[in-house]
Amino acid sequence: MWPVTLRPWVTHKVAYHPKPEPVPRRGPMIVRRMPDVSDREATIGTMPVFWREAPAPEGAPPPLYLHGVPTNSDDWLPFLECTGGLAPDLPGFGRSGKAGNLDYTIEGYADFIERYLDLVAVERVSLVVHDWGSVGLAFAQRHPERVARLVVIDAIPFLPGYRWHRTARLWRTPALGELAMGATTRALMRRGTREARPGREPMPEAWLDTVFAHFDQGTQRAILRLYRSAPSDVLAAAGARLATLTMPALVVWGQADPYIPARFGRDYAQALPHAELLELADAGHWPWLDRPDLIGRVADFLAGAPSPAPAG
Repeated sequence: MWPVTLRPWVTHKVAYHPKPEPVPRRGPMIVRRMPDVSDREATIGTMPVFWREAPAPEGAPPPLYLHGVPTNSDDWLPFLECTGGLAPDLPGFGRSGKAGNLDYTIEGYADFIERYLDLVAVERVSLVVHDWGSVGLAFAQRHPERVARLVVIDAIPFLPGYRWHRTARLWRTPALGELAMGATTRALMRRGTREARPGREPMPEAWLDTVFAHFDQGTQRAILRLYRSAPSDVLAAAGARLATLTMPALVVWGQADPYIPARFGRDYAQALPHAELLELADAGHWPWLDRPDLIGRVADFLAGAPSPAPAG
């Protein structure tokens, strides 16, 4: 057992979430309470770990939300409000540890997930992954019995045939990647991330605030090491056992995602034996920012409720 140190609960007042939109819903209405979201901190070994936590329905595996690059658990606040669950800042991101001796690779993050679930004493989860949160799929392939349901949202393809996007190719290049990271200002991040949304709308200011607040040298180093550890053959090998993930799965893809073509959403849905595919024509890489109704759709799926997809 890894030595852990727990710190007191801190109730978190949620301020960052997509603006709600009235969206017609079809099928049965699911009435949900709004669980309080709390900030938690502890250590695994000597590494600080920060996470968000909210009560999940009693007797059900809690959702485990895994963020991508360059964000942190703030991504998942509106989901936690709706479903409860757990959302850690992965090592190298947000308020968790960013030491230079950590293992910023797919397998290293899978190891972290195992240790984190030991820390919170949770045996089985429903897994929700976005972007580089796909490292959770490595954990799931190691321990499919520990995953009750799976949601894959615009995730890094652990599939054959993916070629890194322009920014990732820059980060993967020694020296140039370091220069690009060091030159990143809030204004440059605001301009550079416009491509992630349909119509090149800017990302919400609150999103930029939370990302840039934690975009320090530790996070920059973690990003560079993670991307450089993952050429195309490593990504494909990381998904070699996706067919063993026989739990119910939902694959969600924003078709305006400029980083990961929509065909990889279809490939994920084909690779996972019991997956349904939800393609959103009017959404980008963070599809819930463009389609806030997606949050309720994911919540319905995690609850096991039959709910038709919102019109794509």
